[in-house]
Amino acid sequence: MKILLVIGDAAEVLDTFYPLFRLQEEGWKVDVAGPEKKTYHLVQHERPADWDITQETAGYHLEADIAFRDVKPEDYAGCVLSGGRAPEYIRYDEDLLRNVRWWMQQHRPIASVCHGIEILATADVIRGKRVTTVRKCRFDAEICGGLYVDEEVVVADNLVTARTWHDNPAWMREFVRLLKAPLANR
Repeated sequence: MKILLVIGDAAEVLDTFYPLFRLQEEGWKVDVAGPEKKTYHLVQHERPADWDITQETAGYHLEADIAFRDVKPEDYAGCVLSGGRAPEYIRYDEDLLRNVRWWMQQHRPIASVCHGIEILATADVIRGKRVTTVRKCRFDAEICGGLYVDEEVVVADNLVTARTWHDNPAWMREFVRLLKAPLANR
């Protein structure tokens, strides 16, 4: 079984590597996808005690295995939308949006953390669904019809959303549970 991990430049390090390793640990093959098949620059986000906003610093690099346009969504049991600032830019990629809509229509599990909600909002797949995200993306969720709640993880049908990398254990626990559940139970 394969899972797709969606990234772009400025994807958050912990939003990306935690699910990558956690899903590999379960025995799934994880394909990393970006706008192009190339190396992407990840970033680290943290909020120093004396800052009012999030500080962003350079992180690791990660090679994409496949470009969005080459993804065949039916080849994947589910998808992870990494956070960071990448979603702000990649949410306009029509191939990515087409794939996300297909997974939602087919009730395949999708996990989204932090700014990943921007992709779901642009794809218009959260209307009427309970979701969570980092507080600064609450507007994106609500303006596109999502029902925002400030909880560590929210499961709405086949969609698993989390606020930030601090919620990774609960986020991946619920996503893995959905991946293992029979389709009829989702």
